[in-house]
Amino acid sequence: MTRLILTLACLFPFFLIAQVDTLEQPERATQLIEDYLLNTEGDGDFDFNTLLEDLEFYREHPLNLNEADEAELHNLRLLSDIQIIDLISYRKEAGDLIALYELQAIPSFDLNTIRAILPYVAVDGGLDDYQLSIPRMMVEGSNELYIRWFRIAEQQRGYLDDFGRRYLGSPDQLYVRFRHSYSNKLSFGFTAEKDRGEEFFTGSNKQGFDYYSAHLFLQNYNKHIKSVALGDYNVSFGQGLILYSGFGYGKSSLVMNVKRTTPTLRRYSSVNEAQFFRGGAFTLAFGDHLEVTALASFRKRDANILEADTSELDDIPLEVSSLGISGLHRTENEIEDENAIDQQSFGGQIKWKGERGHIAFNSLYEKLGATLSQYRPQPYNQFYINSDYTFNSSIDYSFIYQNYNFFGETAISHTGAIATVNGLLMGLDRNVDLAILFRHYPRDYQALNANPFGEIRGGNNETGLYIGIELRPFPKWKFSAFFDAWRHPWLRFDVDSPSRGHEYRARLTYNLKRNLNVYAEVRNETKEIGVLKIDGNNSFTVPRERFQFRFHISKKVSKVLELRSRMDIGFTDNEINDRQEGISIYQDILYRPLSFPLSVTARFAIYDTDGYQTRFYSYENNLLYTFSIPAYYNRGTRAYINIRYHGIRNLMIEGRVAQTYWANQDRVGSFFDQIDGQVRTELGAQLRYKF
Repeated sequence: MTRLILTLACLFPFFLIAQVDTLEQPERATQLIEDYLLNTEGDGDFDFNTLLEDLEFYREHPLNLNEADEAELHNLRLLSDIQIIDLISYRKEAGDLIALYELQAIPSFDLNTIRAILPYVAVDGGLDDYQLSIPRMMVEGSNELYIRWFRIAEQQRGYLDDFGRRYLGSPDQLYVRFRHSYSNKLSFGFTAEKDRGEEFFTGSNKQGFDYYSAHLFLQNYNKHIKSVALGDYNVSFGQGLILYSGFGYGKSSLVMNVKRTTPTLRRYSSVNEAQFFRGGAFTLAFGDHLEVTALASFRKRDANILEADTSELDDIPLEVSSLGISGLHRTENEIEDENAIDQQSFGGQIKWKGERGHIAFNSLYEKLGATLSQYRPQPYNQFYINSDYTFNSSIDYSFIYQNYNFFGETAISHTGAIATVNGLLMGLDRNVDLAILFRHYPRDYQALNANPFGEIRGGNNETGLYIGIELRPFPKWKFSAFFDAWRHPWLRFDVDSPSRGHEYRARLTYNLKRNLNVYAEVRNETKEIGVLKIDGNNSFTVPRERFQFRFHISKKVSKVLELRSRMDIGFTDNEINDRQEGISIYQDILYRPLSFPLSVTARFAIYDTDGYQTRFYSYENNLLYTFSIPAYYNRGTRAYINIRYHGIRNLMIEGRVAQTYWANQDRVGSFFDQIDGQVRTELGAQLRYKF
């Protein structure tokens, strides 16, 4: 009776929640993508479509909060680690949730968090509660078909005969995807893509598209079969020291999200042509506490070959200077590198799970069809992978004691180097959370797919300490901040000496129900970079400071109209180069009428910076399952408009036009993507049919 009264008492605030646009990406997800690109300085290789697809999947098949484990809750990307811990603890103490409104009784859950997750969660299993045979699940369920087209309107140099027509295909980008799913239990389908400049049903792609992917994924079939993956799939172990192919949180405004937690096996249906496994894998449960995972993968990899493989020189092994990650096969050189070598992967995990945590042993062996060598050996790269294999093993753990969550992973590579990352999440009070994370990655630690928390990718040559705090002093206010300090004990590319750095970030947020969201944020990073000497080839290090202030306001004017405004101001400075300053301002309009099946989102942005070193990333609404986060730099404007029509049953049609104007450039782009002129126009269209 007490639980029922509490639930009814919590109902009232939910009557005040405005209608949720079921196709709008939550701000938390878009913020993660912006932060990722900012932290990697635009060079990250994660396919963000995977993140957006996961959210859309949960929108169609809500996650059961009463059954979901820590990894599945984390996979939503909408809850902090403290909130996940509090939810699991609440379930253990009070039993299953009666209704979603009961989430307000959990200490760290506020109305904004609950609103964000409402479209993606439930408190019952729906079809998951029923056991069907695999053939029936493959026949029943739902189907989706996506067809997408994209093109740059202006002519780029790579397609012109005057410049040798380096791009062999058309400037059209094409995408097709089909997926069948039965609740959260079964998914199978295929994905096909042709990038701009790639041939289509001709030349090197006589089979049609340049990239094909297919998957069959079964999970939670019964108490013994937890998951089975055939075809293409993703794998993640521990905190990412040996393998993490999902979206790994880095430093962001979500200061408490520093822990890597995601299901060990996941389906793969995206278009990143490098970050996936191809073969088979399974997870089996033996009793209530023991799970065993095994994987095998056999696939081709793009690579830049250094040494020709001939029958006359059998004693000379094939060597490659790098593995390709772009997935682009537009020019003769790119086609030559396509599927150049084999990659075999074998691994597994043994995990013990208890009520308060887990401990797991992980191992992974990767074998390449060529030696990964350095084309130009330099002091900075002498500890890079220089063999045709890697072998890593690790132990990872996570335990909860009262309001404390201890987690971490320690791994060893075939070089004998030992890397470790360990953290602590604390709920000090209902309104105060604290995160601490320490990492130590030796310079000679080697892993082909490592993606742990850190300043740089790869899990090597770094030692650092991170501290984050979140305060909720008043019902409508939240303050979050972090400080991170690190050092690189060995040289890096373009940095010819050991270096160090530190960074802080703070955000103050005010929320008024769903009608108003305002935040102000400051971010400052100081780290040592390399500057070339005039009289030599090597460089010396100098501190580079990068500062950014952001003010953002989002106002829901009515049930059908929302306005969003943002201003970014920043500078980049060091003692050698001139200081670069800049400003960016944009205005968004989101119009979604309730009685008419047409919605419109649009933006106009204006920016003025002294150069690329002072640039601002801003997430743009785009076609469903796609993202766009251009870097605003130099001087110019950018505008876009998206139109979405869903007036025909089971059919959604989308269109997009975006245009960028550079006031101080006569040519736009670089190399063969260059356009003669000051304007770049992007056109896109997509069709989704559900049946």
